[in-house]
Amino acid sequence: MVANLVSDLLECLEVAKIVITQNVPEKIDYPADRRIEIICNDVPRGYGANQNAAFAKVTTPFFCVLNPDIRLDGNPFPLLLETLLDWRMAACAPVITKPDGEREDSARKFPTAISLVGKALGLGDGTYPDTAGTLNPDWLAGMFLLVSSSAFREVGGFDENYFLYYEDVDLCWRLRRRGYELRQVMDAGAVHDARRASRRDWQHARWHLASMARFLARSTFL
Repeated sequence: MVANLVSDLLECLEVAKIVITQNVPEKIDYPADRRIEIICNDVPRGYGANQNAAFAKVTTPFFCVLNPDIRLDGNPFPLLLETLLDWRMAACAPVITKPDGEREDSARKFPTAISLVGKALGLGDGTYPDTAGTLNPDWLAGMFLLVSSSAFREVGGFDENYFLYYEDVDLCWRLRRRGYELRQVMDAGAVHDARRASRRDWQHARWHLASMARFLARSTFL
């Protein structure tokens, strides 16, 4: 999957560098291109730690966080970069769809203890209604997130105390506390073939619950 994504990215003239993190040993044939740099971890690291290590190699004014299970739907970067020319915008993202074309809930309201209970009871899941206009959500999912490098640096990047899950929620929360805005760009798109490991694997479910508790404690009491 990551090889396909890299091929998509190499077609985009706006992409100056691609940093690939191999969290575990893996043999993948990538195209021969000077823009590709590979980080090979000696031991597996958490999502936030890996993204921060990749960001340390970035010298461009914008930094794109991407999951390996993303495919581009055309070239979304011109519209995304145009959005971030507004100094108030710290991050933006395209509309994310599933392989079957169904829209994913990749832009949401911040979770609270009350909203999570309501979601468990089927009373709402914190998503915004579908809209064709501008959407400035509370947070944007980290499977595809284009970030201002200066804003990312200002808030200290991802919190590495989250091993997996909720790092994107926490990052967006801290950006908003600094007065920045976020935007989902409705005319840009990407496809996400999600693995949904937390629904099948106890270890991932445990990480999910631990990260949820950490975010709720931070956002409630700070």
